[in-house]
Order: sequence, then C-alpha cells, then structure tokens
Amino acid sequence: MTLLPQELIRLKRDGQALPDDALEAFIAGLTDGRVTEGQAAAFAMAVFFRGLSLPERVALTRAMTRSGTVLDWDLPGPVLDKHSTGGVGDTVSLPLAAMVAACGGYVPMISGRGLGHTGGTLDKLDSIPGYTTAPDIDLFRHVTREVGCAVIGQTPDLAPADRRLYAIRDVTGTVESLDLITASILSKKLAAGLQGLVMDVKAGSGAFMARTEEARGLAESLVTVANGAGLPTRALLTDMDQPLASAAGNAVEVAYALDYLAGRRREPRFHAVTVALGAEMLVLGGLSPDLADATARLEDSLASGRAAEVFSGMVTALGGPADLIAAPERHLPRAALVRAIPAPRAGRVQAIATRDIGVAVIGLGGGRTRPQDPIDHGVGLTDLAALGDEVGPERPLAIVHARSEAEADRAEAAVVAAYRIGGDAPPAREVILERVG
Repeated sequence: MTLLPQELIRLKRDGQALPDDALEAFIAGLTDGRVTEGQAAAFAMAVFFRGLSLPERVALTRAMTRSGTVLDWDLPGPVLDKHSTGGVGDTVSLPLAAMVAACGGYVPMISGRGLGHTGGTLDKLDSIPGYTTAPDIDLFRHVTREVGCAVIGQTPDLAPADRRLYAIRDVTGTVESLDLITASILSKKLAAGLQGLVMDVKAGSGAFMARTEEARGLAESLVTVANGAGLPTRALLTDMDQPLASAAGNAVEVAYALDYLAGRRREPRFHAVTVALGAEMLVLGGLSPDLADATARLEDSLASGRAAEVFSGMVTALGGPADLIAAPERHLPRAALVRAIPAPRAGRVQAIATRDIGVAVIGLGGGRTRPQDPIDHGVGLTDLAALGDEVGPERPLAIVHARSEAEADRAEAAVVAAYRIGGDAPPAREVILERVG
C-alpha cells in the first residue's frame, strides 16, 4: 500500500502502524525532495509522540539504509565497527579502529561531527593537517582494504535520507526520539556494509541519556533493531559521570590518542573502555573465541606497536603527515594561551557536571553553536582532574588552552563551577556498567 505523505503522517498521528511499503515510499520521497520540509517535520513529531513498534523501526532503518549506496566488501577478514552515543573526552574511535585492524579486522568507520556538548570524531580528525575526512568511495575502499581501517565522515552517497531527516529533527525538538535515534545510527552502519557492530551507549552527567535506565532502553533498541535488520550487534553501557579521558577538545584529544597508541600515557578508565569494546568486536567477528583471548590480542597490538603502525598508515594514506605519532607537536594546532585552572579549595573531587565541561570547550571555540560555525581545533582542556583526585595548590582542576585571556577566564569559571570538592573520595563507579546483547 503506497500512501500519500500526509496520509502516512495521519496514520502515525493517530497511533496506527505504518506499512513497510509506505515507509519505503516516504523515505524515497524524503531523499528525492517529493516530501516537503513540513511533512518531514510532522512525521518526526508524530513518531516522537506516538513511537514506533519494533517492525516499524526495522522497516524505517532498512528504508533509510537503501536511500543511497550500500557498500559491499570483498575482504579476507570481518568488516567491523563501533559507535558511541557521545560524551566528553571520548576519543576511543581513533586508537580502537587501529587496534582491531591490527588484530585482523577491517574497520570502515563513518564518524560524525560534534553534537551538542559532545565532541565529534570528524572534528578531531580535521585537526590533522592534510587528513582527508571526506574521501570519495574508491579511496575509502582502498584505504580500508590496504591499511585495515579508515575513519572518515559520512559521504553524500551513504544514507542521504538520514542526513536530511536529522537536520529537520535538529530544529524541531525531536532529536531525543529513541526510534529516530535508532534508525539514524543504524542506517549509516548498515549502509557501510558491516558484518558486526558494537555500540558504546553512555550513561551519566555527560551523556545524552543521563539515567542508566534510559541508556539501557536505547541500547536494547539498537541491538534488537540491528539484529532484526541483519547486522549482528552488541552494546556496552559505559560511565559518563566524568570525562572518559583527561583531555577534551579536538587537537588535544588527538594528541591524547596518539600518546595512548605510542604508550606514552594510558589512563585506566580510557584503556578499560577501549579494550572492552575492541574485545566485543573481535569475538563478534570470529577473530577470537572469547573475550579473554580478544583482550590479550588487543593488549599485544599496543605493546608490539602494530596498532600505532596501522594508525600511522591510515593517516598517511588519507593525506596526513607520516611522523604524526612520533612528533604530534610539529603538526597539531595549538592555542595561543595555556594556563592552569586552580582548584578553589583543597580536597578530593566528589562530583563533576560533565556536560558543563563539554559546554566549556564549545565556549572556547572548540565546538559549534550553529552548524555553519567554524571550529578552533587548538583550544580545549587537558589534565582534567578525575573523580576522587586530590586537588589543591599542587594539583589544578585542569589546564585550559584558549585563544584569549577573556575566553580562558570564562572557561575557568565554568570548570570551577562544574567540580564539587569535599573531604572524602566518592564511592568507586565501574566504567563498564552493563552488557546488552
């Protein structure tokens, strides 16, 4: 049954189920322009309030996937990927893609730009001089095949319906729809021709889904719909009640990832999440029989230097400098002003309003308040104190990297306000909260 767009909207407005072919036709119209902006907005709002059943979610995801090119790989190993729902200091994708590739997987990772208070992998990669974040499909295929991984942005060919619908959701207050989030994420992953996907769903003060129950609901939706659409998927719920890394920004997070790969710095929480996600990917792809074996292989990829070699090969193949890992200071942009943010009193960090840390980075110029805004890739925060850390005269809350004294002052005030300092360390919170699927 093919319905006029307004009839499909009316059905969902009244809480009725949408036929598969009607959804297919609506998404085709969204792609070629036959569906208007107003109709797309009305559809998003109807779904926001009425929701979609599991079969409807699967049908919508498949239709959005087929709105553009669907890649088909012929490679000697499994095609795997990971996706995070976003957080602060979450630069896991950069080392993880190289680590999994070093263990025999192929990782064609299509990443996005910053959204709200969260950083975007694509914005981080744009801080690497010469790196091509928008290659054509042929180069994307070539680098993935020859190097083992390629981390790029969404091309116009992949899931174009998602790009249009997301822009409409962003300005109509429907971004938080669990149904539309699920279809948006998975349509791009299905279009990438994956054979396995691991989701990192964040929960905590720096996540879009602050409550664990909400994050669990999203994880279950993603896993169920992905498997229903033919993509084997698992999810981990991970903690975002504090920044995952001690750096937040663009170039500063790239530098952090390079230090991690080179072994110059490996913070326990960041390492735990990276290895846990990678282990799930290796098991899902049949590269390891169990999580223990997968963990050992990932640790060896770091210790042997193979993961660093793969990452360097990817950067070079996509136009970046060959010595980026060895000498990041030669290439990554730096802020004009770098200074410490002193703690207002001595004590231990008891709580962090993590979202406010991300907002402070945006205020420095490291993110966008409008889609067309430029980004200063050199600004950000480093050496962020973690929960339980002792701060005071000898240990500042963070180091701010700013363009001017005025912007540094504003960031300092925001960071100080985001930290609660007291006498005792808070109870320890596991960084891996749950496993779904």
